[in-house]
Amino acid sequence: MPRDLPDWIYDRRRELGDRIRDLRLHANLTQEVLAEMTGIDRRTLQRIERGTSDPPYGSLLLIAQALDIPIADLVRG
Repeated sequence: MPRDLPDWIYDRRRELGDRIRDLRLHANLTQEVLAEMTGIDRRTLQRIERGTSDPPYGSLLLIAQALDIPIADLVRG
């Protein structure tokens, strides 16, 4: 995959993915269950958690709702 974006963007993607994974685990949810709750494909959710995907805003809204947290807390920097 070509790296045509600044490194800080890739760092923020990884931070976001880590935050989503931590919140999911804190809620005692598997990736499969969170995927079902959001309608997001499990493989896509896996890529988001690894920080290798640039998730659309709508997906972030669905994840925040499923985890019962404000979107701002999900994407805080």
